[in-house]
Amino acid sequence: MKFLVALGLIASAPLIFAQEPAPELSLNAAIAAAITSDPWLNGSRHREDALSSESVSAASLPDPKISLMAGNFPVDTLDFNQEAMTQLALGVSQMFPRGDSLTLSSRQKRELAAQEPMLRLDREAKVTATVAQLWLEEYKAQESIRLIERDRSLFEQLVDAARASYSSALGRARQQDIIRAQLELTRIDDRLTVLLQQQESAQRRLSEWIGVRAQLPLAPLLPNDEPSLPESALLVPVHNDRSRYERISLHPLLQAFDQRINAMQTGVELARQKYKPEWGLTAQYGYRDDDPLGRDRADLFSIGVSFDMPLFTANRQDKDVSAAVSRAEAIKTDKQLLSRQLMASLDMAIVQLQRLNQRLTLYKDQLLPQMASQAEAALTAYDSDDGDFAEAVRARIAELNTKIEALVIAVERQQTIVKINYLLSGSSVAIHTPATQLGDEYETNF
Repeated sequence: MKFLVALGLIASAPLIFAQEPAPELSLNAAIAAAITSDPWLNGSRHREDALSSESVSAASLPDPKISLMAGNFPVDTLDFNQEAMTQLALGVSQMFPRGDSLTLSSRQKRELAAQEPMLRLDREAKVTATVAQLWLEEYKAQESIRLIERDRSLFEQLVDAARASYSSALGRARQQDIIRAQLELTRIDDRLTVLLQQQESAQRRLSEWIGVRAQLPLAPLLPNDEPSLPESALLVPVHNDRSRYERISLHPLLQAFDQRINAMQTGVELARQKYKPEWGLTAQYGYRDDDPLGRDRADLFSIGVSFDMPLFTANRQDKDVSAAVSRAEAIKTDKQLLSRQLMASLDMAIVQLQRLNQRLTLYKDQLLPQMASQAEAALTAYDSDDGDFAEAVRARIAELNTKIEALVIAVERQQTIVKINYLLSGSSVAIHTPATQLGDEYETNF
């Protein structure tokens, strides 16, 4: 019997739908659905719009104040033209903020708004990585179930063969052989139950991102139409600290930190404007009626300028500037910590990818062919009455376990590539590997 399965996965390439009536969920479709329906991205766009609008309003002068006053009325007669000082006054006052406060406030809002596109890029990269990890977890369970179900039919045949041999007078099968075969079938059923639980768990977690589409079966076959990038192009330069930092510094989350740092530095300049006076301009027009003899009285016009004097700055302006500087420095240290974390994660992921490549090559070139040969030889020996039934069963179980282990390694490799692609999401360098990691297709005869 031929056993065929494709183990490779590529996080950035589209998947081929099998020609089946039921629809299947590809990795790209899952990622696209998650990004499209992610409410965080819409919230970020609203935050950017709000900050952009605030940047316009922050650059505008405060509204002028209008005052109307009837002044100096005689309380004995309330006669408007009795006294010369009685008047109706209309006043207008306008405040002018300190120094360049308006320009700096507007610039700070624009700088805060500029981080939102970077945060959205990071969010899309995170959603891509998260959904890919969940998709791969479900894929691992689904393909493990497929491997076990295909081998289960073989164990059923072994049970039937053992029973037939045990019933035959010439057969060499013993009762314990039948019991052993049935026991292995029971263990296989238990493994299937565990894997079904894992698959359902992954589906439920995936449904958080894509809804009911998570219930669709995953595409079992993967294409190999994406050009591969030589891994040396990625792995060699990252051992250079400067090159590694240059790549990591392009990460959208760090780019967003740069925008926040710019905004905090603008905040320092804004705090320094408090040393400058705030100006106010006032103009007032006073209308007076004729005197009791009918003679015309001149109307009055007043204009004045007001400003404050920041003389005692030790406990206010100095502290505000110091606080603004400290906030800016704190953001810089947060960025340094994040850079270190990203670089350490990249190093760890690359080392892990190298080891998984080695293991995958070992399984492809040696373990899988050896296990297939051993299982075939053990079954042939038993069929020829020259081998032990338990040994044939053990060989088949070992072969099945090796296939599942190879699948697990291949999925872990793709999960590592997904992680690296997130860490390099701001760089033009990404890992594109052939989709089928154990050859375009590997076949095991048994």
